[in-house]
Amino acid sequence: MSGLKDRYVGEVAPALMKKFEYKSPMQIPKLDKVVINIGLGEAKDNPKAVEAACGDLALITGQKPVVTKAKKSVANFKIRQGMNIGCKVTLRSDKMYEFVDRLFNVALPRVRDFRGINVNSFDGRGNYSMGLKEQLIFPEIEYDKVDKVRGMDIIFVTTAKTDEEARELLTLMGAPFARD
Repeated sequence: MSGLKDRYVGEVAPALMKKFEYKSPMQIPKLDKVVINIGLGEAKDNPKAVEAACGDLALITGQKPVVTKAKKSVANFKIRQGMNIGCKVTLRSDKMYEFVDRLFNVALPRVRDFRGINVNSFDGRGNYSMGLKEQLIFPEIEYDKVDKVRGMDIIFVTTAKTDEEARELLTLMGAPFARD
């Protein structure tokens, strides 16, 4: 079991139970899944870009990514329906907690001029999304082997009903939110 999962059971859940005065332990919000997505604009010109992005994502998450395809044809973007346009990974349970722990404690502090993650990126239903500009902040990625710097979207899906509950959950789990 990972350290963050132990911390959730030992510290985070009881703190949330006390703060929001839940009647049942089943009401306590928890992290359901983490989705990491890389959208590739250059995939239409360079098919190898999808392979490279999938390789990077597999190194970062420890799980094989799924290639995402275009749902519709868009003439302005020169994209046809069914073209490969990115890749994504959905993490759950132990791999999810391990990734979140590495993201908050290792990767994000390596971002230049890092002042914390945006507090206003909640969706109104207790889910949080953030973007990264480069994959180089993860220690698994070797700088010399990177063909192109790519960003990614990271979505934290929680069982929280409100943004306030979700923010408290992520804060207790170690999310470095920017100071107001």
